[in-house]
Amino acid sequence: MFSQNGLSLDQAPPISVVFRFFFSGSLFGMTAGIFVLLFQADIFNSYSTEALILTHTLTLGVMLSFMFAALFQMLPVIAGVVLPSPVKKANFVQYPFIVGVLLLLFAFYTSKSWLFIVASVLLGGSIFYITSIMLRNLIKLPNHSASSKGMMVALTSLAIVIILALYMTGTLSGILEGSYYTIIKKAHYSFGLFGWIALLIISISFQVIEMFYVTPAYPKFVSGYLPLKLFALLSLGLIISFFIPTIWAVINIFLSLILIGYALITLKRLTQRKRPLTDATVWFWRLGLSSLIMSMLCILMTDFTEQETLKQLSYIFFATFALSIVFAMFYKIVPFLTWFHLNAQGYFTAPMMHEVIHPKTAMKHLYIHLTTVVTFILSLFIPSFIFLAGILMILSFGWMTYQIVHAWKLYQHTQASGEKFDMGIPKA
Repeated sequence: MFSQNGLSLDQAPPISVVFRFFFSGSLFGMTAGIFVLLFQADIFNSYSTEALILTHTLTLGVMLSFMFAALFQMLPVIAGVVLPSPVKKANFVQYPFIVGVLLLLFAFYTSKSWLFIVASVLLGGSIFYITSIMLRNLIKLPNHSASSKGMMVALTSLAIVIILALYMTGTLSGILEGSYYTIIKKAHYSFGLFGWIALLIISISFQVIEMFYVTPAYPKFVSGYLPLKLFALLSLGLIISFFIPTIWAVINIFLSLILIGYALITLKRLTQRKRPLTDATVWFWRLGLSSLIMSMLCILMTDFTEQETLKQLSYIFFATFALSIVFAMFYKIVPFLTWFHLNAQGYFTAPMMHEVIHPKTAMKHLYIHLTTVVTFILSLFIPSFIFLAGILMILSFGWMTYQIVHAWKLYQHTQASGEKFDMGIPKA
């Protein structure tokens, strides 16, 4: 299912490593929902502190936690990279990372210099630590797939995102003068959304779409060159913006067109599935890709009309794209890992994947997620809907939290009381 050579228990990280990143990401998601209830319409003002806090709760606390979980699991699967001592590495990343995110949110709220400094050390150290390890192992691969090459570019973009962020927190803390703050802020935003989040999803999709849904492979001009083109455009924008700050308006046009093209090709691939059954994860992918198209169209129109509502819609649709794909991967990874680890340990009573998370359960979450998106859009025009959006956001991530806890308890219960295969080996 995962590779030509299969996946052994020695290659896979312990199930606890992946589950706890998912768990922390879900808790941050519930926290984001609480912020929506507290901040209300202020979250749509891109210049407000409230929007800054919510944005970083989602991008760092939620997305980066989920993406760390995916990378720990998917690197052995789609790239053949086995990280030694995964539990130790996860500890070095997750604990300072969580504290760093919380301190950064408090720093935005209080503007205290020391909070920015401590948050920068914790976040910068933990993210650079795991990024360098993953990049080093990817570079050593003798043979690269389109996905492994794309992941290298995405991780490089993440490193750039953090470097730019450190410049900004250094400015906010008073350590740096910050002469280029506005330029760096725009580049940080672009590299974070397009060079890290979008590019990592794209890179993983090159193998996951074909592998999970049995579709035709992506065209070579897409899988072979799209990640590098995106990275080149972003790098070009960063360099030229020091001399021509308005260059991002031009760069955004090319970025948007490329991402729209990718989304359309992937949607076409999903219509060519050899497995006719459609589960919730397929619809999560369709919703995510359609939202990516809508987000990019809003960006294109914003460059010409400069309407604030279009900018706000572009944020909502991009967040929908990122979270929808994360949810799709979640409902593939969690049931599989629970079954795989127990089966590999010899438990013939290991629960089947549909017993870990039933397909109808994932479909219910799809409805919750879709309703959440609709209420956020409506709240732009009817402000009172923001309360329902916040409640639904808490419900959506609370739903995921329950699924993780349920899968973990099922895993532990099987280990405690399950029966193993009798290999017929006589005892000494």
